[in-house]
Amino acid sequence: MARGKKQNPFAARKRQKRENGYERPDRRSQPYEEIKRDNPFFIKYYNLQKICATEDEWTQFLACIRDNLPTTFRVTGFKDEAKALLKIIETEMFSEYVRAVAELHQKLPEQVERPLCLPWYPNGMAYQLHLTRKDIRRSEPLFRLHNFLIVETTAGSISRQEAVSMIPPIVLDVKPTDKVLDMCAAPGSKTAQLIEALHAAPEDHRIPPGFVLANDVDNNRCYMLVHQAKRLNSPCLLVTNHDSSVFPNLIRTQPDGSKSILKFDKILCDVPCSGDGTLRKNPDIWMKWNLAQAYNLHGIQYRIVRRGAEMLEVGGRLVYSTCSLNPIENEAVLQRIIKDSDGALELVDAGHLVPGLKYNPGMTNWKLATKDVDQVFSTFDEVPENLHTIIRPAMFPLPSDELTKLGLEKCLRVLPHLQDTGGFFVAVIEKRRQLSFEKNDLQTLLEQTSKVEDATAAAAESQKEGETGEDSAKSVPWGPQRKRRRLHGYKEDPYVFFGQNDADYDNIKEFYQLDEALEKTCLLTRCLTEKKKNIYYCSEPIRDLVVNNEHNIKIINTGVKTFVRCENRHTVHPYRLAQEGLQTSNAFMGQTRRIEVEREDLVLLLNCTDPTKPPSTLELKPATQQRCKELGVGSCILKYVDEAFTLFVVGWRGTSSLRAYVDKDETIHILRLLRADLSKFEVNKYEEAKKAAAAAAAAAAAESATAEKATAQADEPKETGESAAVDKVDEDKPSTPMDTES
Repeated sequence: MARGKKQNPFAARKRQKRENGYERPDRRSQPYEEIKRDNPFFIKYYNLQKICATEDEWTQFLACIRDNLPTTFRVTGFKDEAKALLKIIETEMFSEYVRAVAELHQKLPEQVERPLCLPWYPNGMAYQLHLTRKDIRRSEPLFRLHNFLIVETTAGSISRQEAVSMIPPIVLDVKPTDKVLDMCAAPGSKTAQLIEALHAAPEDHRIPPGFVLANDVDNNRCYMLVHQAKRLNSPCLLVTNHDSSVFPNLIRTQPDGSKSILKFDKILCDVPCSGDGTLRKNPDIWMKWNLAQAYNLHGIQYRIVRRGAEMLEVGGRLVYSTCSLNPIENEAVLQRIIKDSDGALELVDAGHLVPGLKYNPGMTNWKLATKDVDQVFSTFDEVPENLHTIIRPAMFPLPSDELTKLGLEKCLRVLPHLQDTGGFFVAVIEKRRQLSFEKNDLQTLLEQTSKVEDATAAAAESQKEGETGEDSAKSVPWGPQRKRRRLHGYKEDPYVFFGQNDADYDNIKEFYQLDEALEKTCLLTRCLTEKKKNIYYCSEPIRDLVVNNEHNIKIINTGVKTFVRCENRHTVHPYRLAQEGLQTSNAFMGQTRRIEVEREDLVLLLNCTDPTKPPSTLELKPATQQRCKELGVGSCILKYVDEAFTLFVVGWRGTSSLRAYVDKDETIHILRLLRADLSKFEVNKYEEAKKAAAAAAAAAAAESATAEKATAQADEPKETGESAAVDKVDEDKPSTPMDTES
């Protein structure tokens, strides 16, 4: 070994094992072992905390938390067709559900328990199925239910989400005018709920005045968040990547043009936690759980909620939530922030927002213990000195007279056995006045922003002067190498907003007869090329946030795709409409590019899955044919009016054809609403697997037969010259009718 170099202990251990003839066990050949749902430290600790009032309840709690979690889903409530889809679910899908479950469990249909409508979820839009994820995924009788959940989730019409996870956004009580911050947003199911609440009054706002800023510290999880939230196609969403505990103050522009520090009306702090409330969904936690996790997380949880309280508007609401049952991560964090606020923050009761939800009040007495729960402490004075860096004084409950004033009993503790769910903790805080430790350093922030902008501009100018040609194209972030991995994630493409004078916008406006109310400076692209490929739209508050803060915080995504370059030799306009953005752009479109179609026409167009063979206009109803004649080649909006809902679909008018411009999952969703035949789209993966296995077996048999034949021919003795000559003569003889008859 070279002198002065340290030996790698892991590499040394590996070498030693190899020298001793150690062989790694082949675990793949072994059968999967079911996780043992037991942890003596977990049971001892929570029994010590008395989270259940009686022994009988404790027994129910243990039995429930060891069982698998039922599946739940909710219908996306802000879409016009939500009620129509809910009606189809409650009739057709649940009839299929009863039939399939009866077949699966060998029961009579009358004995099958129907899905449960969650009584506390608004407008009856959420259901709990008496099946686990594994049941649905691996049972052939349930393949139609599985297909339905996948397709409608991808289309953004439903969201599969744990029941208790739906509670925090409900008690946050978001209105369309609210400025909302989701501090720890990934993977995005709660963010999706916040977006739905923002769009809950389309009759009052074409585009909601409020917005949702969704943040997460993990760069990779931010892309999961984008994927989840993008299904809802909202122009009022901004996704950022930053440490929530030190989230920067953001600048906003006031109506009079002056700048100010942005304060949020509603903030969701669904903080990182030990996750022991999800044991039913994630049984591997049974093997990992220990008290050290809660002790390690308490500090970061406090810092996140403290930073959230600083950014909250006076009179605003903050929801603190975890999927943990541990008071160290819940009540201990809350008592600390409420005490530090010195009356500026107040816990409020939000039980009336979730009527029918069963929950326990927050705890006012709890104990701490060592990692193995072999030593229990009621006060910090009892803690040994060697544990003082792990167990801190603020983790213990305050004296009873101080604790009574905080109102911890207003918190919501949802235990699994109360209504067959996971475990969850939720608390609602309102801000009465400004905090003493709150920093609103507007002038300093403006100066820092100006310096960063100047430095960025100087660097860009320097780079432009020093580079030319291909080398320059490779180095700029929007060139061929734009997604180069960095220490803290990828460098994002720029956000380039339209100016007041943009030729592309003028052409789009003329072709689609856009309303003046559509703010053109809210259109943006993600590249600096002359030829724009995709054009996105975001709301005015989101644009203001991006313009004022893009140098202060990493922005991952914003805007909804509205126009796409689609150059065609027959069309006079190079941009088509995007289905994703139609929910927003439709309200601003004129009448020239609209076609109202009947149900039969729309079903015909949607059933055409080959884009190279679109239906001829001659196959459509006479009224539709006449409208097509009046319409030039290019993108258009297909409108269908039903008694219960109205559908808008992006279409393409060809020289002699008309087609719907939607993806497969959206197509199936619309056909389902139209009560059309979906059999051509139904895929039974079990039948497909059987066919694939049969084909593979047949191919293997044919290959084996070919190999055997080749082997047999190789083993046959070679013919003599004389016999070969005789055979040749026989072959050359003309055949007679007698020879060919057989």
